[in-house]
Amino acid sequence: MTAQPFPVSEIVAAQRPHRKDAARNYDALLAAAREAFAENGADASLEDIARRAGVGIGTLYRNFPTRCHLFESVYADEVNSLCQVAQEVAELEPWQALTAWLNRFAGYMVTKRAVREALEDESEIFLACRDSMYAAGGPLFERAQQAGVARADMDFGDLLRMVAGITATTFVNDAQRDRVLAIALDGVRAAR
Repeated sequence: MTAQPFPVSEIVAAQRPHRKDAARNYDALLAAAREAFAENGADASLEDIARRAGVGIGTLYRNFPTRCHLFESVYADEVNSLCQVAQEVAELEPWQALTAWLNRFAGYMVTKRAVREALEDESEIFLACRDSMYAAGGPLFERAQQAGVARADMDFGDLLRMVAGITATTFVNDAQRDRVLAIALDGVRAAR
């Protein structure tokens, strides 16, 4: 499968600083924000995020002038990573490619829940992310359907809603979440 640009990859590339030290700080802030949002939700402290990243609060505000800008950047970066995973797994067998991508999608949903409420459904970033996610994961699902390993009576939107619903609940640990997801994906697999 040929690598194709996704709208979100252009947004992420435009936001990331070009100077190496600034890019390193930017990446550290995104990683720290992702972790803080997953742990504490949308109310995570910006001071805590800067501390986790090993930078001052001024560096955080230089990169992300508002909390909303930080939310959008974390969200876009997560979706961009999800698109890259789709490209990485595209050469695997259809079912293996689809489930590898969906497992990564389930992990992405943890961060998405934390920042989703802060994003507007019609924002440029949200729409670009949605389009990119469908463009990346949709072909994996269609390929699995064409190979006869995924149910033909559902569409990609159904599949994403199912996984999102599963990840929206609370689990004892990641292993339990992964087990429940595997059970649900058995229902997506075409009957033999």
